[in-house]
Amino acid sequence: MRSLLIIALASALAGAGCSKGPKSTRNFRLPEGIPERGKAAFVALQCHPCHTGAEIDTPRPTVEPAKVLALGGEVARLRTSGDLLTAIVHPAYALSDLIPTTEHRKLRTSPMKPVNEVMTVAQLIDLVTFLQPRYRQLDPPSEPDYRVSP
Repeated sequence: MRSLLIIALASALAGAGCSKGPKSTRNFRLPEGIPERGKAAFVALQCHPCHTGAEIDTPRPTVEPAKVLALGGEVARLRTSGDLLTAIVHPAYALSDLIPTTEHRKLRTSPMKPVNEVMTVAQLIDLVTFLQPRYRQLDPPSEPDYRVSP
């Protein structure tokens, strides 16, 4: 009986360790947005001066080319709605790995201008709906090549 109680307690503690507590986004789901409104939000929120990307037909970026960050395209890991939400509302959380390493080290905050005070929830949902399908996951390599050069 005692060993059953110990196993049950250990299982409960292990399960509790997997939870992120009150900040967990485990059950968070966005309603479906409208991509056309997301495109309009992209322009209205002034995302286009610094961002371009796969199938994003918006005005051209206006910053110097080295500072333009392309969105979408082929990626090793698909961007989830949560990834995109975080990038939009908390851009300093994970600075893009597309920013050159030398620049990355200099940055303390994201160069992206904050939009949280002016963006509506509907714009955020529509923006994520507009951006998310522009990412395509790369196929994994079919066969690794482990040959050693002479």
